[in-house]
Amino acid sequence: MSGSVRTLVSPAVLARPRGRAVYWTVFTGVVVLFALAFLFPVYWMVTGATKSPDEVARTPPTLVPESWTTGGYADAWELMQLPTHLWNTVVQAAGAWIFQLVFCTAAAYALSKLRPAFGGLILGGILATLMVPAQALVVPKYLTVADLGLLNDPLAIWLPAVANAFNLYLLKRFFDQLPRDVLEAAEIDGAGKLRTLWSIVLPMSRPVLGVVSIFALVAVWQDFLWPLMVFSDTDKQPISVALVQLSQNIQLTVLIAAMVIASIPMVALFLVFQRHIIAGISAGSTKG
Repeated sequence: MSGSVRTLVSPAVLARPRGRAVYWTVFTGVVVLFALAFLFPVYWMVTGATKSPDEVARTPPTLVPESWTTGGYADAWELMQLPTHLWNTVVQAAGAWIFQLVFCTAAAYALSKLRPAFGGLILGGILATLMVPAQALVVPKYLTVADLGLLNDPLAIWLPAVANAFNLYLLKRFFDQLPRDVLEAAEIDGAGKLRTLWSIVLPMSRPVLGVVSIFALVAVWQDFLWPLMVFSDTDKQPISVALVQLSQNIQLTVLIAAMVIASIPMVALFLVFQRHIIAGISAGSTKG
């Protein structure tokens, strides 16, 4: 029957009271179990910072803190210089995001709509870099950055982040699916290539641009090895490196509180832009 929707549970079963009861019981149980699986680690980390050092190290651990205190968060904010390192991370992530969005978008648009000579060969070479382990590129990148005198400089983070083959390919695939008649109408109206990109392509590409932005920001925010190599100056290190470097003589509760604070920006970013992320993923899966 055309237009019918096939599900795991038939409408006849859901029409019976017992069938509905079993269905909603199973559904509720699965949702609760998945919610606990995802939220319990967050709860454990947040409440761990409110416990005393003796209670954190106690075996067996306590599920609910015996005495709630926010002193761990205040100590982490001051002792570990979190404002400085969070700002360093914001600067490095924002710069990498802007560079990557500009250059990857321009390259993807050129490969998708401008059809340059040997475009397929160029795209194949770009995608071939995805098969190279990231660890194999660390030493050449470091030597290049050192020769350019970019150590302890945000450019050491920004410039390598530009060359992201996955995000470039993601953007190109999305641009390939844009309606050709819309772009032809813009050309007939006298819009040049850059005007078409700015006024037509980019507004239509907001979902995929949101996904690429999240990928770019998270990649820099969680990176550890590369910032550790290029930032020997402690005052310029991002939060991921500072948490390790400054955790030697810090109480466990203070360290847990610092990790909670460090994770808040990424969680907030996802909550704010989750609609765009889901729309980008849905658009990519539908068009692809």
